Amino acid sequence: MDKYIISKEEIDQYKGVEKSHFLNSKARRLNKSLGDLTGLENIGFHLIEVEPGSESTEMHMHYYEEECVYILEGEAESSIGNEIQTVKSGDFIGYRAGGLPHKLRNIGNGALKCIVVGQRLDHDVGDYTILNKRIFRNKGMKWNLVDIDQINEPSAGKKG
Repeated sequence: MDKYIISKEEIDQYKGVEKSHFLNSKARRLNKSLGDLTGLENIGFHLIEVEPGSESTEMHMHYYEEECVYILEGEAESSIGNEIQTVKSGDFIGYRAGGLPHKLRNIGNGALKCIVVGQRLDHDVGDYTILNKRIFRNKGMKWNLVDIDQINEPSAGKKG
C-alpha cells in the first residue's frame, strides 16, 4: 500500500461499509476504516456513524487489546460494566485490556459520529458478557465462539 494521506474530500466521498454485529442485530453502523486505506495493520482507525436507537456493538470486553472512542458528534448512552452514563461530542472513552465490558447506544436525534481506535494483535480473547460467550481470535485461523459455561480448564501440569 503506497497511500499515506487521505484528504478530507476523499474521506467525505468514501461511502464506507455498513456493518451489523454478528451477535447483535441492533448493533448497526457505517464504518470508514481509514487505517485500512493507508495499510495500517497493527491498529484500526475508524470513523463510525450509528443511527438513533442503534448500538455500536454487542456488550463485550477484550483480555489483550485496548480500544478508545472519541465522540465527534451526537449523544450516546455509554454502558461500561454495570454503569450507564451519557456521553456527548468532545468526550473520550478509553477501554483498557482486561477492563470492563462496554458498548454505546445512540440516544440522540441525529447520527452518532465517532473515531474508534483499537489494537489489532495477532491473538485476542474477548467475552460477550450478556450472552455468556467467549471469542478466541488467532492470526490465520477462523475465530472460535464458545459458551463460557462449556469451557474446560484442565490441569495439564507444568511445561518445561
